Amino acid sequence: MKNFTLVFCLFFATFSTVFAQKGTVRGNIYDKATAEPVGFASVGLEGTTYGTTTDLYGFFSIANVPAGKYKLKVSFLGYDEHSEDLEISKGQIVFLNIYITDSGQKIGEVVISGRKEAAKTQTQVSKITVTPKQIRSLPSAGGEPDIAQYLTVLPGVIFTGDQGGQLYIRGGSPVQNRILLDGMTIYNPFHSIGFFSVFETELIRSVDVFTGGFNAEHGGRVSAVVDVKTREGNRKRIAGQVSASPFQAKALIEGPIVPLKTDDGSSISFVLTGKKALIQETSKSIYKYVNDSTGIPFDYTDFYGKVSLLTGNGTKLNFFGFKYDDGVKFPAIDFSWKSGGGGTDFTLVPANSNTIINGVITYSKYDSRRDDQDRTPRTSSINGFFAGLNFTNFGRNSEFKYGLELNGFTTDFKFVNFRGLNIEQKSNTTEANTYFKFKQKLGNLIFEPGVRLQYYASINTFSPEPRLSLKYNLSDKIRLKAAGGLYSQNLLSSVDERDIVNLFVGFLSGPEETVYEPGTKNRTKNRLQTSTHGVAGIEIDLPNNFEINLETYYKKFTQLLALNRNKEIPSDPNYIKETGDAKGIDFSIKWEGKRAYLWGTYSLGFVTRNDGEEVYPPVFDRRHNTNMLFTYQLGKSKKWELGVRWNMGSGFPFTLTQGFYSNFLFDDGISTDVASGNPDLGILFSDKRNDGRLPYYHRMDVSLKRTFEFGKNTKLEVNASATNVYNRENIFYFDRVRYDRVNQLPILPSLSMTLEF
Repeated sequence: MKNFTLVFCLFFATFSTVFAQKGTVRGNIYDKATAEPVGFASVGLEGTTYGTTTDLYGFFSIANVPAGKYKLKVSFLGYDEHSEDLEISKGQIVFLNIYITDSGQKIGEVVISGRKEAAKTQTQVSKITVTPKQIRSLPSAGGEPDIAQYLTVLPGVIFTGDQGGQLYIRGGSPVQNRILLDGMTIYNPFHSIGFFSVFETELIRSVDVFTGGFNAEHGGRVSAVVDVKTREGNRKRIAGQVSASPFQAKALIEGPIVPLKTDDGSSISFVLTGKKALIQETSKSIYKYVNDSTGIPFDYTDFYGKVSLLTGNGTKLNFFGFKYDDGVKFPAIDFSWKSGGGGTDFTLVPANSNTIINGVITYSKYDSRRDDQDRTPRTSSINGFFAGLNFTNFGRNSEFKYGLELNGFTTDFKFVNFRGLNIEQKSNTTEANTYFKFKQKLGNLIFEPGVRLQYYASINTFSPEPRLSLKYNLSDKIRLKAAGGLYSQNLLSSVDERDIVNLFVGFLSGPEETVYEPGTKNRTKNRLQTSTHGVAGIEIDLPNNFEINLETYYKKFTQLLALNRNKEIPSDPNYIKETGDAKGIDFSIKWEGKRAYLWGTYSLGFVTRNDGEEVYPPVFDRRHNTNMLFTYQLGKSKKWELGVRWNMGSGFPFTLTQGFYSNFLFDDGISTDVASGNPDLGILFSDKRNDGRLPYYHRMDVSLKRTFEFGKNTKLEVNASATNVYNRENIFYFDRVRYDRVNQLPILPSLSMTLEF
């Protein structure tokens, strides 16, 4: 051990000596007019091989540069090239704030190649990055662009309905997807009407959707991660936006508290946004054909605010908070849910270190309630905190990232099933983990191994989870990629995967009680939900700005736990175990021109669950799913924009009905009057679960936008749109008791206006 320590110290001393002979150049690239960071710009030292690209926040770092004099060059399509002289001394770290100028070309007139450069230097397996520009390009309900609508066009993503539908990603149910907003866990990101999320499009900087095979920096879920990051407020001037449509009204205000100081780049800014549903009122007159008695009875109110402090050397601090309220009122049943939270995050850029430090502390909560006229209310509450500290060390062709995280939450759940049996849980859960991830570029190979060490305190379980992602650049135009790993989580949902309509969503922590293998008295090895992912794919850049992405995946859900909602007697277990498989192929093609944008996807998927008695497809097993999105800018000055989106999907599985019977519950025991009593209608289901298929689903949405400019910073956008333009009667579900088919929403034309200033 002493010899090992001596060798390690000698190695570290040698490494430090070598590093001290070299220096580092780092900094931030900003748009000179707006002070917005410029992501994926090329930064290099002229006449050398030292160079990199900026990240999403405009930050760059070029490490291990020999001492000497250099000319730094910054280039990005649509901007004038920037260059400046600099000198690096031994062991010195040079920090620069660089402001680049718009070249006068409209961004739409050039094909932005930043993402192509990122594709060559990052593994990006099963990762789709969505920008606000892409979200706004989608024809949207009410002319209101929203990430909830854009997610449905991504390959591997399945959405089950317009009214309280759920989001399924490559075979994982909603609770198996982690949704993050600036590091905060959002337990239910969608409003009751499935067109809208709680995220404000104009606040979004980026959305990273990891549909599988994600690396060690993300954990706590066994299927997918959706990571939403918001931008800072305007650092130069007071600005804002107001909009209204038959669906909702919203407003945004932002500006500097301490205006930007261009000499050192420091500032303090704020942004505040809110929106309110109008559909419950407007539908009674505009869309009364949907439901004459209740209209569209959905209501929601959202608020989000953020204050950002940015120093001259790249260090920044953000404070943020949100509050979301939602409700649905049907004649015999009411749903309501509330969500709120807040937190802070920071980025620390030390003056004399190649390591960048990020930290986040957040708190969020979610309360859900269902009130039936003839049943005990169902309630669920979850609240928790998250604290994380991340370190990123930059080398010339490498990056080492590691961190510590602490996550705790409290659940309080009350549920009465169809037999009148209470299922309750109130528990406190703490999770602690550390992770390590290393990225190395070796010629054409990008090698990114990682490991996550997860400890679940409430069930005393340790879960080591190795991860790996790879990319190989066969040429400048063709790239191969692969990823895989082990995953776990300790959060359950009350939602039964056999249900399509799930407006009430309750949450429970993993059971502290014993869980048995199906049909046996053998205990499970642990009480976690676990999975294994494997992904492989290819990216191809074709001539004329075409891009193709093809991925095949396999997810083995080695253990899934669910609430036993069919519990008939008190001695029956509260939880049941299942396993599952999800496999498929996702294909996408993208083309960008000066005026037009085309995005097409096709997904072939197979999802099964095994409850120990039978293997069956869950209700979200959509075999085929196709999306086409096309936008075109019209007119000499491109003030008009036409958008068309078409979606087609094969039918969801459902369990066939064999017959009906008189269902006496025998509430009075042997005194129950079965001769003249009024029993419930019982349903005889097919012996095989989900052995039928609903009809195919397809829908077309269109929009036509016109922009009017009144000054440098003031413009009005008028958007005429129609959802389900050819009024396809797509089935939502079938009420077997009332023998009534309930369809998805019919054609919904609308006109919206958005004023920016």
